Amino acid sequence: MRISELSRRSGVPITTIKYYLREGLLPPGRATAPNQAEYDESHVRRLRLVRALVGVRGLSVGAAKEVLGGVYEREDDPHKVLGLVLGATAEAADAEGSEAADLEESRLAEVDALLDALGWQVSDDAAGKAVIARTLQTLADLGMDYDWHRLLPYGELAGRIAAVDLDGIEDLRDPLEMAERALVLTVLLEPVLMALRRLAQESQSAARRGAGPGQP
Repeated sequence: MRISELSRRSGVPITTIKYYLREGLLPPGRATAPNQAEYDESHVRRLRLVRALVGVRGLSVGAAKEVLGGVYEREDDPHKVLGLVLGATAEAADAEGSEAADLEESRLAEVDALLDALGWQVSDDAAGKAVIARTLQTLADLGMDYDWHRLLPYGELAGRIAAVDLDGIEDLRDPLEMAERALVLTVLLEPVLMALRRLAQESQSAARRGAGPGQP
């Protein structure tokens, strides 16, 4: 297909496609004439993934390029591809500038205890572990008596949500299409999950306190 068709199929403007080509985020097409090239379905899939990384997840072009490099090195391993694009491994975390070196070892040990209690299998350098450890440290700094045991019910709920997430892409066979779908749905649905939590809290409060609709 010509670049105009690639633009139509992917929803990405031609000027943006040319920029991605210059920056190496998109491989060049097959040259057919001076200043002309043809593109195929692999370009459509990669362009959609680039758009998801840059436009939806908010990575810089440089960070997206690093993540894409890892994705294509592991194209035959859907589990690792999903880990990279969702930020579950150190490679994705490094691309975003994540740093956990300042965390106390005791906090990281608490996170490991939480994960063991949940029976989860995650990589040693999963970026989410640092987020949990930092939150526990902040709570402790604020003088709140809040340890990892109180996160167990949240973890169990998160496990059920993750199962629903992956059920939604189970029928996909192309690792890149799977990565794009998972990334878009994860990032776009996170605000929805937060909104549902707030609405559920309001509903629970009303049910427990006997407040009617619209009452404080």
